[in-house]
Amino acid sequence: MRWAGFLALLLGLASPLRAEWHEASSEHFLVYADDDPRDVERFAQMLERYHTALTVLTGRKVPTPSPSNRVTIFAVGGERDMRRLSGSRDVAGFYVPRAGRSRAFVPNIRFKRDETDFSLTVLLHEYAHHFLIGSSRHAMPYWLSEGAAEFLASAFFPENGSVQIGRPAYHRAAEIVWGDRLPVRKLLDQKPDQEESNSFYGRSWLLYHYLFFDKTRGGQLAVYWQAVARGTPSLVAAEEAFGDLAQLEKDLTAYQKQRRISFYSLAPTLVAGSPVNVRKVSAGFGEMLPLVITSQRGVNREQALELLPQVRTIAAKHPGDADVLAALAEAEFDAGNADEAIAAADRALAIEPSVKNALVQKGFALFNKAATAPDGAAAYRTAMAPFTALNRLENDHPLPLIFYYRSFTSRGAEPDEQARLALERAAELGPFDQSLWMEAAVMQAREGRIEIARATLAPLAANPHGGSVAEFATRLMAALDHSPEGEPFDFRKLDEAGAGPAGQPAAAGEAGTGDAEGADAGAGAKGASGRAAD
Repeated sequence: MRWAGFLALLLGLASPLRAEWHEASSEHFLVYADDDPRDVERFAQMLERYHTALTVLTGRKVPTPSPSNRVTIFAVGGERDMRRLSGSRDVAGFYVPRAGRSRAFVPNIRFKRDETDFSLTVLLHEYAHHFLIGSSRHAMPYWLSEGAAEFLASAFFPENGSVQIGRPAYHRAAEIVWGDRLPVRKLLDQKPDQEESNSFYGRSWLLYHYLFFDKTRGGQLAVYWQAVARGTPSLVAAEEAFGDLAQLEKDLTAYQKQRRISFYSLAPTLVAGSPVNVRKVSAGFGEMLPLVITSQRGVNREQALELLPQVRTIAAKHPGDADVLAALAEAEFDAGNADEAIAAADRALAIEPSVKNALVQKGFALFNKAATAPDGAAAYRTAMAPFTALNRLENDHPLPLIFYYRSFTSRGAEPDEQARLALERAAELGPFDQSLWMEAAVMQAREGRIEIARATLAPLAANPHGGSVAEFATRLMAALDHSPEGEPFDFRKLDEAGAGPAGQPAAAGEAGTGDAEGADAGAGAKGASGRAAD
């Protein structure tokens, strides 16, 4: 794909023929959409009701996030735009989990009378992962992770304010009915091969739904998940919890042929959700938002340099808009222009000292400059100033905590106790950020806290979505098996074994980009009424 063509496409999304950009702010979400403010408000209210429904249905609550740790959602374009933005042909919306900077990208807001629009279902699926990992760090088997997310995402929001969870997965109907029937044993055992994946999500939803609602198998799902969380292999845990898997296959086939299935209907009083505030963004920031979306999706330096002239042009038209100047600082930093990023951030902060993105971008740029400064200690003290100001504005923002720790490690100094505690606190605030948890595990191993490091690594190693992070976590855990408690682990052993770089922190400007997921399966729905659907 030519990046210039994609940039033109994004700029086209801000056409004057469309509604103006609005921001909806609530307890758990920050939504940007170029749509009617009533629709933007309704969309955010539905998300808050969904969050509350998850707490009721799972019996778990996650701490209220600090403002910057909410999920920021960009609703823009269509599914074709999502595929171009993600770089994948099979994506209708996606989520990038990072401590302090989690972003979700979905198509324009659309509502249907009798079912949930697919673009919203995609977002609900991703938020289910986000919610579940926030309440449990135990990584789930792949089928259970996706089955739980599909189960929760098959939600509907009637106009009376209720929320229905566990409805038929209409968006998976084709693969459930006509897809290859992935055997239960294989579903439970591993992530399917590419040629088998055409029925994976549908079969995962079906098995989860069956185990969740079938009275003859009451409690089996929880028993299975608890065994897996203790380290029992999935198939072994399944045979212990479900019994004969051949019988389970027959029962699942019969369940699929039923004409009616159960679901939960949560009364409006149970899922009222938190208030939503909607405002129209400034004209300048509205013009800038398509470029902000591109930048915050993630760009390499070549792409950032192509983006930068457009950003500078808009910033020149709106020199008094602090949000626009903060976006300029971000674009300059992405393009490798640290001094220009600092200058733009300072201009934004002179207008409005509480613009958090300006503080973040200034901190990123100063950290990059400190790496080559003659007096590293002094340079990193200076680099911490924007993050210290950010910490005063938002005490639980994870980035000041992360970069306080890195102000030591980046210059080869031993972090003090406060810095070590800061990194672990940041990881607690961003349980979905794999790279951040890896950084914490490496720190713990270097301190000789071997058992704690192993506990930190276990969910990373078990995560079926973990990629290279999971592979490295597995290698490190194996190495820690032979490391005495209290003795600092020597990471040169991994380097000598060809395991790759040992726990290098993310570059300035990143707080990790891994996708960590988990769930609490089998909990009852307090106050929910059972329903049936065709």
